[in-house]
Amino acid sequence: MAKFSERTYVRTPPRQPAATQEGVASRLAEEGAASRPSHEGVPSRPTHEGTSRPAPPHPRATLAVTSAATAVTLMTYTAPVVTLPDTAAALHTSLSAQAWLLNGTPLGLAALLLVAGSLADDYGRRRVFLAGTVALGLTTALGGLTTSTFLFTLGRIAQGAASAAILASSLGLLVTAFPSARGRLHATGVWGAFVSAGIAAGPLVSGAFTSWRVAYGALGAAALLTAVLGSRALSESRAPRGGRPDVLGALTFGAALVSLVAALTLGRDGWLRAPVGLLFTAAVVLLALFAVVEGRSRTPMIDLSLLRRPGFLVSSAGGLFTGLTVIGLFSYLPALLQRTEHLSAMDTAWLFLLWSGLSFLVALQAKRLAGRVAPRRQMAVGFLLHAAGALTMLGAIGAGSWTRMLPGLVLGGVGSGLLNAALPLVAVESVPAERAAMGSGAQQTFRYIGSCAGVALTIALVTSSGGGPAHGANVAITASAVLAVVGAGLVGVLRERV
Repeated sequence: MAKFSERTYVRTPPRQPAATQEGVASRLAEEGAASRPSHEGVPSRPTHEGTSRPAPPHPRATLAVTSAATAVTLMTYTAPVVTLPDTAAALHTSLSAQAWLLNGTPLGLAALLLVAGSLADDYGRRRVFLAGTVALGLTTALGGLTTSTFLFTLGRIAQGAASAAILASSLGLLVTAFPSARGRLHATGVWGAFVSAGIAAGPLVSGAFTSWRVAYGALGAAALLTAVLGSRALSESRAPRGGRPDVLGALTFGAALVSLVAALTLGRDGWLRAPVGLLFTAAVVLLALFAVVEGRSRTPMIDLSLLRRPGFLVSSAGGLFTGLTVIGLFSYLPALLQRTEHLSAMDTAWLFLLWSGLSFLVALQAKRLAGRVAPRRQMAVGFLLHAAGALTMLGAIGAGSWTRMLPGLVLGGVGSGLLNAALPLVAVESVPAERAAMGSGAQQTFRYIGSCAGVALTIALVTSSGGGPAHGANVAITASAVLAVVGAGLVGVLRERV
């Protein structure tokens, strides 16, 4: 069967009789993913004989649109980082409940990334991508109109669900558009850099507007514009497996995550209380039930046999500890710095641009390491640099000078860039090519599970300390550094080949 490269089209074979064409079409429909992802439903390109064939994906357009959508998604994700004090004041959110303001989006992401990845592979990556961008635009704009902590959190969870559709399908679209190993390396490197770019731009955009509500409206408009561009530039691809969506798996997995995040959030007021213990127990039971459901499903959200692949374990551990250490710490540090050093939202955004901007530049250039440094070792170095950066920030909170933060932000930014560059490549290479969206969804699911736990843990450690926010910050920073070292050890010892 003809396969399109990035720049070359294969000459259309001579036209066959109608009966023969019907037989070929029927056979191709039965082959499905065994051959290559189909392009059903894409605009057709006429051939010299008057027949039509699906238009192949345009690599540059696909990379541009998916990278832009990823940047907008991460901008929406990080928007509350520097506006948390104003948002909490406007919504009358208590200190103990502020974790929900930050954890709504990662909760929606973690709960639905696996579902979105499976749906993208089965029903069309372009279709899921466009649905996600439209939903992100609407939910973000509506989130700026909420008037209570509960409604805002629901809106953020909906934004996370929409973001899951975008992030899971993006890498699947890229793998189809860049079938060669070299092209895939370039595409995933650029895509990973735009993860960092979105993280960098989100606080700046939200801090630049006079109100966080206006910022949400602007981000919603940006997402809708991306949907319009995607509808014109992207080609469809899928790898259908047959069967129905794994609804029961999605419900059990989502309930397990809600229980876990609720337990971590309520733990601030006492880890030995009965509600906290019950929630932790519920999370464990629901995860066990999820494993049983996935083992019996014809079309599971995640193929549990992948857990026997060292590459998949590296991808999962890397995503989990990135969320637990990097995202968990840097999601709350800006708000803490505003509280202790009395910086404005915009001043804080510019300060943390040193971290996120370096992360973007390093991720963009990290493709030069290909062939010289294995991705898992690159991830291990990234974790160790984050740990070193975190330790240099000990004592900076409450010291009266933001300049004490600079060395740690530099080291942490370089480490974050290495992680963001390696993670998407490991994700798509750890699974069969036709399941790229599911592999991406799985890795990012672990990433945002870690993020939910990391944010809740950071806030709990900071606010539960009897020595005040400065002492609590030191405890949280130390915990992040220790966990980063553990993450480096895990991805370092797991072999990439069986």
